Amino acid sequence: MNDKILSYVGLATRSRNCVGGEFSTEKAIKEKKARLVIVATDASDNTKKNFNDSCTFYKVPIIIYGTKEELGKATGNQIRASVAVLDEGFADSILKNYDGRKAENNG
Repeated sequence: MNDKILSYVGLATRSRNCVGGEFSTEKAIKEKKARLVIVATDASDNTKKNFNDSCTFYKVPIIIYGTKEELGKATGNQIRASVAVLDEGFADSILKNYDGRKAENNG
């Protein structure tokens, strides 16, 4: 995997600092555990809007990055439309490596 962002997601997952799937991601946001939310570029418009609204309300940075398949592979699953990074260090590293394709930092 040559992609640094997906590599960080994989490391965060292996160190139990990342949760995937819409339900777990939403729960992490509402419990104020999420430090960064990543939504797949090919997620539905409704999914993107829901996470954008939640992240804006709870002041969590959100980026749209990778495909569902790429996020799934990084987390050791088939597909994932969304993941929440729970560790501040991993979140900062991912944001630093994000190329800025419209990062929406609400925090």
